[in-house]
Amino acid sequence: MQFNLKKYILAGFAIITAGSSTAQINSFRDSLLGQINTITTAVPFLQIAPDSRAGGMGDYGVATSPDANSIHWNPAKLAFADKAYGFSLSYTPWLRALVNDINLAYVSGYKKLKNDQAFGASLLYFSLGNIDFTDDNAVKTGSFNPNEWALDVAYSRKLGENFSGGLALRYIYSNLTGGITIANNTISTHAGTSVAADLAAYYRSPIELSGKDAQLAFGLNISNIGSKISYTDTESKDFIPTNFRFGTNLLVELDDYNSIGFGADVNKLLVPTPPVYYKNSVGGDSLDADRNKVIQAGKDPSNISVASAIFSSWSDAPAGFKEELKEFTYSIGAEYWYDKQFAIRAGYFHEAATKGNRMFFTIGAGLRYNVFGLDFAYLIPTTQRNPLENTLRFTLTFDFDALKKTDNTDE
Repeated sequence: MQFNLKKYILAGFAIITAGSSTAQINSFRDSLLGQINTITTAVPFLQIAPDSRAGGMGDYGVATSPDANSIHWNPAKLAFADKAYGFSLSYTPWLRALVNDINLAYVSGYKKLKNDQAFGASLLYFSLGNIDFTDDNAVKTGSFNPNEWALDVAYSRKLGENFSGGLALRYIYSNLTGGITIANNTISTHAGTSVAADLAAYYRSPIELSGKDAQLAFGLNISNIGSKISYTDTESKDFIPTNFRFGTNLLVELDDYNSIGFGADVNKLLVPTPPVYYKNSVGGDSLDADRNKVIQAGKDPSNISVASAIFSSWSDAPAGFKEELKEFTYSIGAEYWYDKQFAIRAGYFHEAATKGNRMFFTIGAGLRYNVFGLDFAYLIPTTQRNPLENTLRFTLTFDFDALKKTDNTDE
């Protein structure tokens, strides 16, 4: 047998080169992990927890027991609601540490259809306060109150004794500019609109835990699957916050008067991660012959459709798998009820420092009295001088079943 020394030398050189290239790639990706690379979308108000119950448990709610606010967290839960009707009003003064006129309001309700179906509707309204417009000389040219809202309708149906599915349809309206022209009066702006859908599932099963009656639940909601949004007539369009949410909840009946539930949610945006661009000698972005930025790592988001992004978003981070893991946010929470009249809640929300750096604790309480219920939540950031500090949420709920019982008693 003839020994081909040249072939083995070339093969060995190729292996060494490949190993060196892999090491360089890994070193480059590791260098990116510490860089801020926040995922941004249009209409981010859709991601704000609108109600006080979930807001008091670290924004956790995909698998909690059903209530009138389930449309936002998991519309599939509505089929398992134990009341024939439900209605709630929520109000959140937002970013009070920065400004005093940004507010979020939420109205939601549902109606059971027979015992295995439910229909719901909700309106989420976000006011960004008053904004003054100026020209290049800082002379005021007008003012406007930007606002955004989303109108939902939802349907839920039991698909088995312990399982249900849900669908929500959403119309999104976002008016941020009031129709002003920009870029030296060369580009007209307008309100952005989009249509989206949520696909959800919910499973719960009775179990026994240390001799106590308990209920284990799981929830899944892929929300805001919809068209990109634009505020001008140009080809520039932005993704809306398509989101994957999965969670579990364990509810334990301690005795006839006391119960406690706790669990966790995991979230991930299903939109492209911003790529990393090559830099020129002065630190700006390098441009090709067509004046486009040159991508060093990651994928070009302008060439990705909504459907493709849902799948590619699991593997498109410029720093690879380690960065992909940082794109998950985590919520954990607990809720204690006494005699189904008084509740205490607590939770924690975590987002990686390079992906938004939202880290906060929450506390909350709830009170039920006849027809009415009142809930509130308070947010405690883990860092000082945080724009989210001192955030309060208020929710008023109505129990129509209790109202009927009251009317029957009066008769």
